[in-house]
Amino acid sequence: MSEANDPALRTGPALEAMHRFVLWLIPTVEKFPRSQKFLLGDRIQTTALDVLERLIEATYTRGRERLLVEANVGIEKLRILFRIAHELRLVDARRYEHSARNLDEIGRLVGGWIKVNRAAQG
Repeated sequence: MSEANDPALRTGPALEAMHRFVLWLIPTVEKFPRSQKFLLGDRIQTTALDVLERLIEATYTRGRERLLVEANVGIEKLRILFRIAHELRLVDARRYEHSARNLDEIGRLVGGWIKVNRAAQG
């Protein structure tokens, strides 16, 4: 893939990582039992989509600090919601580890973005 066609270079690594996570997440939540698909599953999906939206907004907005902090809080919410899903045996250890690794990566990318944004503002 050429650099011009690399989505991460157009949107940024945090947004692209979150996009990949959401693509993995949706079919994962669809496997939840009916009793939790519309409660915990819906909350997880809504939170993930909210984080994705904040990162999109931060990509195309000058005042991105608040959006990035909101995205960071959403990532923390997802960590806790996935932990609950794992403890309720709605996701197996492999999927829980996958989510934890990805959310840690996205959190580091957003944290780095916040740091760069603060440095640029002086």
